[in-house]
Amino acid sequence: MMKGPIYSRIVKEGGAAVPAVGARQLSDQGEYPLGLLCCGRRSGTRGALAFAHAGNLVLTTSVLLPDLLQAYVLELGIVVHSVVIRLSMGASDNVCTIRPLVAALCFHQFFEGIGLGGCILQADYEKKMKAIMVFFFSVTTPFGIALGICLSNVYRENSPTALVVVGILNAVSAGLLNYMALVDLLASDFMAEKLQNDMKLQTISYVAVVLGAGGMSVMAIWA
Repeated sequence: MMKGPIYSRIVKEGGAAVPAVGARQLSDQGEYPLGLLCCGRRSGTRGALAFAHAGNLVLTTSVLLPDLLQAYVLELGIVVHSVVIRLSMGASDNVCTIRPLVAALCFHQFFEGIGLGGCILQADYEKKMKAIMVFFFSVTTPFGIALGICLSNVYRENSPTALVVVGILNAVSAGLLNYMALVDLLASDFMAEKLQNDMKLQTISYVAVVLGAGGMSVMAIWA
């Protein structure tokens, strides 16, 4: 039995567009699921569903709302984080600080992009929405740097106002990213059947997580 709210796309039946609705609504209308035709990462919670109604077969592609919200929340956390950090970088006039910071941010941005890209693909957005999310991820870094350069004459990194505002924004983005990493991303991956049944793969995965966290902590020295 499927759990959670469902987001469904419009599908085609006999050349005509048919609005696809969630499993609960289908049950209320006397339509019964014939079974999952294909499953996503969370077995039994997403995939293509076949429903029989009045002798017709309707194919509904359903995606859990948590998958959609996951990508939105991760994007929000990354965008806020990127603008705040790059603002400080753009306002800085210390060349010795900027050079290692650029290298660290490029490395950091690369892996953020991989994580966000995986969430976007899993959520199975339309091409337009994918393009919009990729666009915002791509422009936040140069936007933050440009904003920092424009405000370099008035922005004082150590002023009480700047410290409070930046601290609040950093706390919000850190909370979002930590929640996404621990609850939605790592928990889902490590609870997968493939990983649970393979001790070698579990060991490699745990080592990779520790090395990744350690690497990001080391980069924080320059950030």
